Amino acid sequence: MDKDLFAKARGKLGKTQKELAKLLGISLKAVQSYEQGWRTVPLHVERQLYFLIVNQRTNTVKRRNCCWNIQKCTDKQDCPAWEFQAGHLCWLLSGTKCGCAAEENNTSEMEICRQCRVLTSLL
Repeated sequence: MDKDLFAKARGKLGKTQKELAKLLGISLKAVQSYEQGWRTVPLHVERQLYFLIVNQRTNTVKRRNCCWNIQKCTDKQDCPAWEFQAGHLCWLLSGTKCGCAAEENNTSEMEICRQCRVLTSLL
């Protein structure tokens, strides 16, 4: 996640830098550093941001943008996103049946997820 997407996510949540820092359990300085591009946004912070956006009370997108609909998935039965009816959270789950499931490390998986329409529809 680059600095512009981080700032956009904060705006989407309607939080000040201080409020977001408290919500994420990080320092205000860290939030400022992410928005300035001085520090790389860690994967766990990026995922927390997306999770908060998905679960906003005003968000009506989450159930329409299920991964199995977007990816035209035919192998749903063994997929944790399908099992837990969390197709809008596929980017948060490990072991999904889409292309990112074949990757060995989380960095590569998240790189693939960042290009997916399920995740990009959130911002």
